[in-house]
Amino acid sequence: MSSQWSQGEIYESYVGRWSRLVAAEFVAWLDQPAGLRWLDVGCGTGALTTAVLTQAEPSAVVGVDPSEGFVGFARGAVADERARFEVLPAAELSTDAVGGAVDVVVAGLVLNFIPDRPDALRRMREIGRTVGVYVWDYAEGMQLMRYFWEAAADVVPDDRERDEGRTFPFCNPAGLEGLFAEAGFSDIETRAIVVPTVFESFDAYWTPFLGGQGPGPAYLRSLHPNTQTAIRHLVESRLPANPDGSIELTARAWAARGTS
Repeated sequence: MSSQWSQGEIYESYVGRWSRLVAAEFVAWLDQPAGLRWLDVGCGTGALTTAVLTQAEPSAVVGVDPSEGFVGFARGAVADERARFEVLPAAELSTDAVGGAVDVVVAGLVLNFIPDRPDALRRMREIGRTVGVYVWDYAEGMQLMRYFWEAAADVVPDDRERDEGRTFPFCNPAGLEGLFAEAGFSDIETRAIVVPTVFESFDAYWTPFLGGQGPGPAYLRSLHPNTQTAIRHLVESRLPANPDGSIELTARAWAARGTS
């Protein structure tokens, strides 16, 4: 995963908490029998691993991530003897590296941070029978990011290409199906998962953008303070706030699964 991701607490406040909502629906959609061995690639803070443990009744779950900070956070957050976490990048995935073959391989919100996506998916296919992933719909459905990037593009037009909707153009059904097909999968399915993202105030929405982790927050931190303020004011003027100041948005993820 990108070096922009390293601290679990900051990730959780920005998108990790919403990932947990998506993870629950994703695991239910995979609908796998109990007693299987799972691998969570790019496990991050353990959101998807937790959903697997809670809903899928696995015999074991191995979570791997290239970030020592994330792996350390996950080890402290997931207290379940069926789970173990290791530092391992997607480029080094192999049956031996994860302690043997697994039944199900999953990857939540990580595929866009892997440089060679087809290679990573091929490695996942070689390790497990069923592979499932999900990514945010950066271009259209991830509203908390869309409001930010659209305001940033209006304030700094020359930086439009920094928008995650542009840098991750495959995060849609056609893009995911193409990657899975290139990696040799058959019986490929996709679906949308939409979850609510509710903020009690504008500050609750904006503060996670100040953490510096992830493409949006990292970009914001790189700007002059006056430019940051201009983006903040524009975003605040556009967000649909309720009379009590709360902001109700939604986040859409696209999920895909395939078998060898």
